[in-house]
Amino acid sequence: MSASLPIVICGESLLDVFQNGTTPNGLHLDAVVGGSPLNVAAGVQRMGGRAVFLGAVSRDFLGDRILASIEQEGISTEALVRCDAPTTLSLVGVDAAGVPSYRFYGHGGADRQLLPAHLAALPAQVAAIHFGSYGCVVEPIGSTLRALVEARHRDTVISFDPNVRLNVEPSHAVWREHIEWMASRTHLLKLSDEDFERLYPGENIEALAERWLGAGVALVMMTRGGEGAFAWTRAGRVQVAAPKVTVQDTVGAGDTFQAATLIALAEIGRLSPQALADITPDEVGRVADFAARAAAITCTRRGPDLPRRAELRAQV
Repeated sequence: MSASLPIVICGESLLDVFQNGTTPNGLHLDAVVGGSPLNVAAGVQRMGGRAVFLGAVSRDFLGDRILASIEQEGISTEALVRCDAPTTLSLVGVDAAGVPSYRFYGHGGADRQLLPAHLAALPAQVAAIHFGSYGCVVEPIGSTLRALVEARHRDTVISFDPNVRLNVEPSHAVWREHIEWMASRTHLLKLSDEDFERLYPGENIEALAERWLGAGVALVMMTRGGEGAFAWTRAGRVQVAAPKVTVQDTVGAGDTFQAATLIALAEIGRLSPQALADITPDEVGRVADFAARAAAITCTRRGPDLPRRAELRAQV
C-alpha cells in the first residue's frame, strides 16, 4: 500500500486535566485534549501522514472543544460520530520523575459509544488501522472494534498498543485475554515495559515476543523509557537507545513512538501485511530509532505535545 493512503486510529478522545498550581482552598486545573488514540492520530498527522479518527465525541461543550482540536490538527473527521453522552475526563498526576498517573471519569462517556453501524463511514482503502488503550476493553466500543479487527486483519495492517489502564478495567485477565486475541490478528504489536511488568510479572519478554511472533505478529516492539526500545521480528531482536534529554514529563511519549513507527513504516514501504512480514533488521533499527527520537522530543514538553516532521530528520 502507498504511504499516501490514510491511517485510521480508533478509540477514545477525552480531556487530560493537569494540576497547575493551588489556591488557598482549591486547585488550578489545566485541561488539554487527549486520549491515547487521539494523540496517535495527531502524531500521524503532524509527522506528515493522513490520519482518520474513528471515535465518538460528545455534543457537550467539552466535546465541541475536542472536535475543534481534531479539526485544527487536520485529522479527518469522516469517521467521527457525535453523541449525547458526556465527555470523559482524565485527571493526570505527574511525579517528580515526570511519570504520569491517571484517574478516569468516564463511565458511560461519549468515547465508549461507538457502535457497529458507525463503521460504515470508514474509507474503503487504508494503509493501517491502529487500536489501543481502554476503548478495546469497555463496551459498547470494545465489541465494535473487535468486529473491525475481524473484518480487516486479512488485508490491512493492524497496529495494536494495549496501553493498559487498570483504573478503567482493573482485571489483569481481561487485558491479557484481549492481547492474546489480538496477537493472532495483529501485524504490529507495541507495548511498554510498564505494561509488560503489570500484566506478565515473572515472565520472560523474549519468550513472550516469540509467542506473539508465532501467533502471526510481524513486528513486536517494547518501549523502555529512557533505556530506549527493543524490537523483534522472525529475523531476531533489535535494540535502540533513547536520546538523552531533559524530561518535562512522559505524557504522550508512547503515543508518539507509535505514531512515528507507523509513519516510518509507511515511508520505507513496509506498511502492508506482506511488506511488514519481510522487513529487514536494518529497517527495523531505523524505524525504532526514528520513533525513539520522536518520543524524546515529546518528553521535553508538558503534556502530549507531539513533534512535527520539521523537528525530525528528513529521512527514516
